[in-house]
Formats: sequence, structure tokens, C-alpha cells
Amino acid sequence: MEKANMTVLSEKNDSTTIISTTHSLVAISPLNLAVAIFILVSFLVGTLINGLCLWVLGMKMKRTVNTLWFLHLILTYVVSSSYIPFLAVYSLLGFHWVFGIVMCKAVNFFGSLGMFTTIFLLTIVSLDRYFLIHHPVWSQYNRTISRAQRMIVVVWLTSFILSVPYLAFRETRVVEKSRIECVNNYALSGDWEDPGIEALRDHVHLTLFLVRFLLAFLIPFCIIMACYCGMGREIKKKKLVRNRKPVSVLVASVASFFVCWLPYHLYYASLLFKVGPDRLRLTLRVILFITMCFNFWVTPVLYLFVGERFQQVCKTSILALLKKAFVGISIAPEDDGSADDEGHLNNNQSNLEEGNHLPSL
Repeated sequence: MEKANMTVLSEKNDSTTIISTTHSLVAISPLNLAVAIFILVSFLVGTLINGLCLWVLGMKMKRTVNTLWFLHLILTYVVSSSYIPFLAVYSLLGFHWVFGIVMCKAVNFFGSLGMFTTIFLLTIVSLDRYFLIHHPVWSQYNRTISRAQRMIVVVWLTSFILSVPYLAFRETRVVEKSRIECVNNYALSGDWEDPGIEALRDHVHLTLFLVRFLLAFLIPFCIIMACYCGMGREIKKKKLVRNRKPVSVLVASVASFFVCWLPYHLYYASLLFKVGPDRLRLTLRVILFITMCFNFWVTPVLYLFVGERFQQVCKTSILALLKKAFVGISIAPEDDGSADDEGHLNNNQSNLEEGNHLPSL
């Protein structure tokens, strides 16, 4: 059995001490190996896909409100992907952190920044779609690039503020068998045994968990569901489109949001409330890693294929496919004979420009 010497910083009584520890590297389990391989493959594939999307949005498409939303949404996926290689190594070593306290803080900060920004942008896109369907004329005159840019700045600043606590609370800690974990120390104290400190730690933990759960999951999920239910009823009532792609996109959007982010909050709820055995928390952590990677690269691909025939996708160039996905689908009455097979109005019959488009993402 190979030995590896580790040096860990710990803080106690306002003084910093150096603790020399020895961690026994155990044999890599098949589960950890499989998870690490999946994470690394997801990182490579996701980097390629999201890089291509950024290139198309930034270089090959006219700047509109739609493309601005998607440009920053894809950018958040890239920001979130910065921690994926570290997760792979962390999982491969049996959740033993070897990158030091600075990377421990940075990885979790950028992960939180990407999470909040992604969810806030998805919520804004959902509201944007809702107003496009229910108030097209109002959207035509009030949906401008300058306003969208200001809203995006607010989103990034809000996400930054909500992520700052992870720079303060995140640290490395030596646990059983000299294994090092990258964990949150909500009391900012090196004393993990004092009941008073532990109570303070639990109160801060609960507060941050509730803020994160409400702002990054429950409230956005309710808004997204309400928007898509309202749009679905409006589309069905007014027969706005001739194909089923918009409805399929709406269902896929809600499903992917729920599947990708529910395991994240379940895992941190199990840590907070200490429910279930350690094996359950370990399983939730593995599922969390997988769904985070799923959100990184599968979600952008999902919107390209939803509602499209596979043969048609294969015959379409990647550039044209991405352009079609990001521009959106024109809304036309089902009985309008002037619309083409995809439900697009002819140019000379379109009353609104971008306001008549239902974004595909």
C-alpha cells in the first residue's frame, strides 16, 4: 500500500498550525473509477459542445435578445465546468482532497456562481417566453438588447454575492484515516467538538441552505412551471403552431431543470439534517456529480434534438442546427395556410419581428 505525505492547514484559537499527516491511498474502487471516467468524458464533450455554441453565438449570429440570453447561459456552463476535472480526481481518490485550501475555496465558489447564474437565466428566459406568447405587442416595444444586458449584469452580480460565503466558509479538514475533505466550516472555527460552536454551525448552515434552496430551486422551479403551463395552454387554445416542437421543448426544459438540480439539494439536505446512513449520502454525492455533468453538456444538446426528427438532424450541418435552435420558432396559427411546414410565417406576413419567436432553449 502506497503512502502519500500531506500537509494541511488548520486554524484554532486564532493561530495557524501545520499538521503533518499521512494518508493511506486505498485501492481505487470500480465505482469511483467509473464515476471519474464519466466526469472526464463529460468535461471533454461538454467543452467541445459549449465552445462550439459560444463560437456560433458570438461570431456567426446577429446579436439579439435571444442570442444574448443564450450566450451568457452557455457561458455559465463553461464557468461551471471549471471544477469538473477536480471532481473527477476527488472521486477517484475516494473523496480525498489533494489540491489545497485555495483550490477548495475557488472550485466551490465558481461552482456556486455557475449554479445561481444558470438558474436565474433559465428563469428569465422562461418569463421572456411567457411574455412573448401572452403579450407579443408589449414585448416588441419593451424587449430590447440594452435592457437585456442590464438584466444580465444584475444576474451575474447577484450570483456573485450569493456565492461569496463559500470563499469564507470552505476549507480542508482532516477526517478518519488522515483523509482530507473539502468541507464548509460555517462557524469559522477549528473546534469541531464544542456544543456551542456546533449549534452556531448548524444555524448558519440551515440559513444558507434555505436561501440556496429557495432562490436556486424552489422559487425558480415554480416560476418556470407556471410560465410553461401558461404558455402550453395559450399555444393549445390559440393553436399558435402547427408542429409539436414548442410543446416538447417546454416539457424538456422543466424536466431537465428538475432532474439536474434536485439531487444537489437532496444531498445537502442529507448533510444538514443528518438523515439516512453514510452509504445513502455517498450514493447521493455520486448522483450529484453525474447530474451536474449531465447539466453541463447534455442540456445544450437536448434542445437541439427535441422535436426534431433524428434523420433531419443528421442531414443538417451543425452550424445551421445551432443557428436554428438559438433563433427560435415562429408562432403561427394552425389554420394559417401561409405558414410553411415548420410553422414559420412568410416574411411579408409577419407582424412582429423577434417578438413572434418562441425560443427553442
